[in-house]
Amino acid sequence: MASEITLSAAARASVLALQGTNELINRTNNRLASGLRVSSPVEDARVFFQAKSLTDRASDLNEKKDGIDQAISSVSAALETVESIDTIVRQAKGLAISAKSASGTELTSLVGQYNELLTQIDNLAADTTYEGLNLINGTGSSLDVEFSNLTASQISIASVDLRTGSLGLDISSAAAFSVTANIDAAIAELDAAVEELSGNAQTLGSNVALLQTRLDFTDRYVGVLEEGAGKLTLADITEEGANLVALQTRQQLGISALAFAGQSEQQVLALFR
Repeated sequence: MASEITLSAAARASVLALQGTNELINRTNNRLASGLRVSSPVEDARVFFQAKSLTDRASDLNEKKDGIDQAISSVSAALETVESIDTIVRQAKGLAISAKSASGTELTSLVGQYNELLTQIDNLAADTTYEGLNLINGTGSSLDVEFSNLTASQISIASVDLRTGSLGLDISSAAAFSVTANIDAAIAELDAAVEELSGNAQTLGSNVALLQTRLDFTDRYVGVLEEGAGKLTLADITEEGANLVALQTRQQLGISALAFAGQSEQQVLALFR
């Protein structure tokens, strides 16, 4: 059995001090590498779990933020289409007004253009689908957006029907448009459609503004949560860098102290020679 090596009190003190310094150097290097003052429950359980609670909340809100962002795109797509349909309806009204003073071939051409515009309204409504949801091609659907997983804070945007039939617009014929009263009736229907489209545009625009407000709030709130977690766990790189320099100096002094302790023992040994 090998005999144990007995160190002098001075040497043992130097070794213990050097070990402590090395541990501090390793801890400081880890902090500099990770940027974190507390990276595990072992280092500080209270601070670690307090920061984790904040980062978990931020993560949950980030998921909601993605949903809000997609909802903005969905409603914006519907709003763009409403504005395009409004433009087409106004063009159709211009053709109807022109039909009042037209006859023969010119009237037939105007009616053909008028009917083509109405067809394009239905095509536009059918094409406005975002992620499988169409908010203007019929009622019965809705876009439900959750703002938080801790409360019932949400918004539900119902779809509307902006196809020609629901707007009160009908395909016409040259024979029908040859009667001024029929043209006036069509113009009145077009005016009513413009009014309805204006109301829908205002509603959709208001929803886009609300969603954008919630998105901006969530983005700022996530930043506050992450900043709070950082205050608890992030390391001060400047301070840790200064600590590392001081610890390396202490390490060199510890090595020198251990060497001096060894020299002292050798000098004692020399007295017995």
